[in-house]
Amino acid sequence: MDPPAGTGPGGDPLVWISGASSGIGRALVETLPFDGARLIDISRSGRGPGVEHLPADLADPAAWAAVEEHFLAVAGAFGGDRVVFVHNAGVIEPVGYAGEVDSDAYRRNILLNAAAPAALGHAFLRAVAPLDARADLVMLTSGAASSVYEGWTAYCAGKAAVDMWVRTAGAEQASRHGNCRVVAVAPGVVDTGMQRTVRERVDRRDFPRLDKFVDLHESGRLVDPADAARGIWSVLDRDVANGAVVDLREL
Repeated sequence: MDPPAGTGPGGDPLVWISGASSGIGRALVETLPFDGARLIDISRSGRGPGVEHLPADLADPAAWAAVEEHFLAVAGAFGGDRVVFVHNAGVIEPVGYAGEVDSDAYRRNILLNAAAPAALGHAFLRAVAPLDARADLVMLTSGAASSVYEGWTAYCAGKAAVDMWVRTAGAEQASRHGNCRVVAVAPGVVDTGMQRTVRERVDRRDFPRLDKFVDLHESGRLVDPADAARGIWSVLDRDVANGAVVDLREL
């Protein structure tokens, strides 16, 4: 894939990816289409050599202010012309019906999937607003945002919250003629650790649609993480409206 517009000598991009240590996040790092980019992983564990790491437990609201301070400091010293934040971090567990699962884990799911995207999205928009640079904020979403999956109440609600935040923040950016395009991307059902958790550690009583995901795996219809990552990066070069919610399966 050719580097998106705005890269080149003297304009090395600045890229943040949350949750880059595994799954789609790891694949986003490995398929990064920008030459010479400064790449920063926001996560608990870190991506490894060659990637800067900002340690943060994004299910802890106390971490959100620290991430915002980091955004402001790094963006404030940036002189290039391309800034990207892909918010990928998320969690599926606990799987089970509301009122029946562990309460601490349920609250962490809500904080990470529903609240953190809005808080971090706000922080990124605030940090890049003064820049004379093209900016993109990409939130990962899911078909679960608009479908009922019993056993996924927190996850479905979180992704629905992401979609509405993106639609509204994108409209705000367009209204203010802001420098940031805000989009949500649903990559399809990707072969990640999250899917293995669903297949191997979940009881059908707690997740009645389990067989659907087992069948997708057994029939080889799960999306390879690298293909999903390349599809996500490709959205940056598409004529996608501010506030759009994009499903890669429909492009």
